[in-house]
Amino acid sequence: MHIEEKQLRVFLIDSRLVSGSDFDSAKKEAEEKGQGVGKILVSRGFLSDDDLRRAEAYVLGIPFVSLKNEKIPFEVLSLIPEPIARNHNIVAFRKSDSGLEVAMLDTEDLEAIDFVKKKTRLKILPRLTDNESMKAVLLQYQKSLKAEFGELIEKETASLKMVTEAGAEGASEAELKKLAEDLPVVRIVDALLRHAIIQSASDIHIEPQEKELLVRYRIDGLLHDAVTLPKGAADSLTARIKVLSSLKLDEKRLPQDGRFKVESGEQKVSFRVSILPTYYGEKTVMRLLRESGGGFTLEGLGFHGEGLERIHQATKQTTGMILTTGPTGSGKSTTLYTILDLLNQPDVNISTIEDPIEYQMPRINQTQVRPDIGFSFAKGIRTLVRQDPDIIMVGEIRDGETAGLAINAALTGHLVLSTLHTNSAAGAIPRLIDMGAEPFLIVSTIKVIIGQRLVRKLVGKEKYFLTKAELMKLGETVELPKVLEALKSEKIVEKNATWDKIPFYKPKKTPDSEDGYGGRIGIHEIMKMSLTIKELVMKNATSDDIEKQARSEGMLTMLEDGIYKCVQGVTTIEEVLRVVSE
Repeated sequence: MHIEEKQLRVFLIDSRLVSGSDFDSAKKEAEEKGQGVGKILVSRGFLSDDDLRRAEAYVLGIPFVSLKNEKIPFEVLSLIPEPIARNHNIVAFRKSDSGLEVAMLDTEDLEAIDFVKKKTRLKILPRLTDNESMKAVLLQYQKSLKAEFGELIEKETASLKMVTEAGAEGASEAELKKLAEDLPVVRIVDALLRHAIIQSASDIHIEPQEKELLVRYRIDGLLHDAVTLPKGAADSLTARIKVLSSLKLDEKRLPQDGRFKVESGEQKVSFRVSILPTYYGEKTVMRLLRESGGGFTLEGLGFHGEGLERIHQATKQTTGMILTTGPTGSGKSTTLYTILDLLNQPDVNISTIEDPIEYQMPRINQTQVRPDIGFSFAKGIRTLVRQDPDIIMVGEIRDGETAGLAINAALTGHLVLSTLHTNSAAGAIPRLIDMGAEPFLIVSTIKVIIGQRLVRKLVGKEKYFLTKAELMKLGETVELPKVLEALKSEKIVEKNATWDKIPFYKPKKTPDSEDGYGGRIGIHEIMKMSLTIKELVMKNATSDDIEKQARSEGMLTMLEDGIYKCVQGVTTIEEVLRVVSE
């Protein structure tokens, strides 16, 4: 939407905003500086920003709108997230059958228009506006928790404080229930949950401090402060969450675990609740489990090449065991669900025993453990093998009894999938032996072990090249020739490529990401139980010896797989090194 200078000159002179000589003088300076004539006119004080915008709107034939006294419906305003609105000065103010009208300060910001078009899937109708209108609309934003609930929280602070000072510690269950059903408390908790879902958070932390109540969201693996509430709100909020989770309201000395479900739009989200007494009060952590989380593919999760082929070979077996390993929150369950989705055919019976059931899947019989009534993983496996299953998924191997029963199930004609908390794929074998599993049974059952972590994905990026010194430093921890061979074999780089000519990427700020990252993907190591590794296991070899052998047989470590994905432009070296701590 380029503006013809001749047209702009005619309009400004006809409107008596600028004289001909002033315009020509500004034009000469603009040509010298390589800037637009409009900017020079503004910098010289001949025009205000808003006068220039009105002139541009007229010349371009774009309507000019004033929104100073307009109250925009939240459902329309929220179509453009607040950070994008602020960074790009673009706001949605009217939605109709013909499209979405957006007000802007710069209609040449095509990147912002394109982003809004992709996000809303609506026809975008750009309108120019002035600075005061933009400021007024940005003030209306309810995206921020502080903005949305600031007045409500401030209004209720005094009454919430009084409850705390009156000694909620000794309050009866009926009093606490009444407190939990107070309308402002309900609205605050609903807002916290809704914003967590909108921002794709994986966890909500509600932490009592000495003088305040801190709420944080874990987004893409990192915790971010969401809002600070008055200290007096702590008991009310905790009571509300306990009511939702069917927990004991008057129990404040012991930890409690619960669960509840929320429907937000088309999404069904389960919240796994953990409440723990701390020095300043009860800390609440809620894990968000999106039940519509299916539809993944192994390739989409970050598997590729020989590692992907090893998993496919293992899934074609009718007996044996597939293990995924890694710390909490590293995507182990998602990997297993994706494998189950591949195996979910009409001719097989699939049963699971989980804690908790994270995704609900059709045609799969899913059972949740209940330790409070003695229904453990071990008891669940014993029952499942009598249910004529072909495939069994055990949520986690936590103890020797579960390990023994899972291995026994794999020996007796079932394909068993499970997870284990170890730092690497090779570390799973010594861990199982520590639990009491016999080495000869381990080598007879395990087909592949997947070690994994999650790294943040780049959404905005800029290219750079590593220096010789940086490549040497990286080569101390990564087998660069092996990674280069994998890149060449999968045609990611040219056959004659060398590391000094291969680009890496840095994060770059975009309209939809403040730090250049968005979403996460897995980095993996996939260890196949080969004959040589079986021999090492029988000799009680260490995890280091087992890993060394697996690497010599072509296994890319998580770090090496991370560097592979850095070259693809999926993530950054810094992100991989942050996640894979040796």
